[in-house]
Amino acid sequence: MKKKIAIVMAAVMAVSMSACSVSTTSKTTETTTAPAAEAQTAAAGSEAASTEAASTEAAAAPDYPNRPINMIIPYGAGGTTDTYGRTLAAMLEKQLGQSITVTNQGGASGSIGCQYVKDQASDGYTLLVCAETMGTYRTMGTSELGYDDFNIIAPLVGDPKVVVVSKDSKYNTLQDLLDDIKANPGKITMSHSGPGGSGHNQGLVLGELGYQVSMTSFDSGNAALLGVIGGQVDFTNPNISTLQSYIESGEVKPLAVFSSERMEAYPDIPAFTEILPEAEKYLDIPYTALTFCVNNDTPQEVVDVLKAATKKAFEDPEWTDFVEKNAAEKLYEKYTTDDEIKAFYDKCQSVICWLQFDNGVAPNSPEGFGIKRIDE
Repeated sequence: MKKKIAIVMAAVMAVSMSACSVSTTSKTTETTTAPAAEAQTAAAGSEAASTEAASTEAAAAPDYPNRPINMIIPYGAGGTTDTYGRTLAAMLEKQLGQSITVTNQGGASGSIGCQYVKDQASDGYTLLVCAETMGTYRTMGTSELGYDDFNIIAPLVGDPKVVVVSKDSKYNTLQDLLDDIKANPGKITMSHSGPGGSGHNQGLVLGELGYQVSMTSFDSGNAALLGVIGGQVDFTNPNISTLQSYIESGEVKPLAVFSSERMEAYPDIPAFTEILPEAEKYLDIPYTALTFCVNNDTPQEVVDVLKAATKKAFEDPEWTDFVEKNAAEKLYEKYTTDDEIKAFYDKCQSVICWLQFDNGVAPNSPEGFGIKRIDE
């Protein structure tokens, strides 16, 4: 009997001692001893604080996206902007977990589709992939929109322009062409897709450098290229994305990339600045730059989600293969920080807007929109 009582007493004492256990905190190295009641209160308080912190974090996290998304391409189907936009949409669907419907809404150099996006709610459910004409709408009098009306999620790619002649042309090098232009000012013909377009801008650059050509406008860049192949004009400068098959078939001779850098996919084609170094000030920007953006008053937390998803999309082998197959310039790798992106677009606007205005192509002065000259 005494033995049983002793055992019971020992058990009671063990329970009592466990109620006075030692606890430590992660914030300090100090240890404290507390009665069972205090320990329970502290534990309850800690649990409540954790629950409150989790609730606050959940409230701060954006509930985006929780429904399907729309992407507007402000040009017709099948073009460079369209193909890159659709490829990007497919990559983003993987990252965001929502379907993205791509809609082509062309007209007025892309300004109609851009205005449509601007008129939609700034909630991240209407995305825009646009071309370089966004930077010249105001000076050209096309629209009141500019890059500053949108929040740039990322620059996408540049579609390099290449100076080409027909396979039967007497010109075999860029120097041959430039010498003839110099000897016959205003007589050598160049085709392009219309005033204010990237091809037309290249003709303006030639003029600024002292090479006057006779520019002929066609309905599209492809029509301008066919004009060269058919012998209607002497040369043109199409995008590499539409030119590759013609180079491979031998129907054209590429003389130079209209850039300060050679293309990785075609390393044997010289950069324009290798022959004409003074062109550097005009050619260290892409003349066909594609951009992914949303309205400029879209909530920052939504912008952050899109930027993170886009960054991962750029790492997708399917995206990388597509870009490299089309010999595009990877602007998304060159300009990654907000400051780099802003400086890039400011420079692009400055070069092109002042080039067009100084040559009487743009009716409105860039100065009226706060666009400074590149050397100011």
